[in-house]
Amino acid sequence: QVQLVESGGGLVQPGGSLRLSCAVSGRTVSDYDMAWFRQAPGKERGFVGRITRSGSSTYYADSVKGRFSISRDLTKNTVYLQMNSLKPEDTADYYCAARGASTGRFHRPVDYDYWGQGTQVTVSS
Repeated sequence: QVQLVESGGGLVQPGGSLRLSCAVSGRTVSDYDMAWFRQAPGKERGFVGRITRSGSSTYYADSVKGRFSISRDLTKNTVYLQMNSLKPEDTADYYCAARGASTGRFHRPVDYDYWGQGTQVTVSS
């Protein structure tokens, strides 16, 4: 059974940075396409970005492109979401997710098989 555990959330001022971590256990990160989603209060869970199981490709939502980046450390079996130039509208619970499929749509929550419990990010002065 795959388990995903996020960490690194917190309160940050606008323009600041945070790095979220998603520790994977039960399988290796190279077995899955990994993604980050976020959900603000009263809103649906939305796609932030993903990294392919090979690590060769990343893709981001337009709202975070150029500010967020996804990376991974195979030695730690961990995926990261580096968030820079944070804005108040980035405030949300952030979730990492893993999918076994390697083709097809990848930007919907239903496309993913495993989820972490989430970590809260608040961007406020």
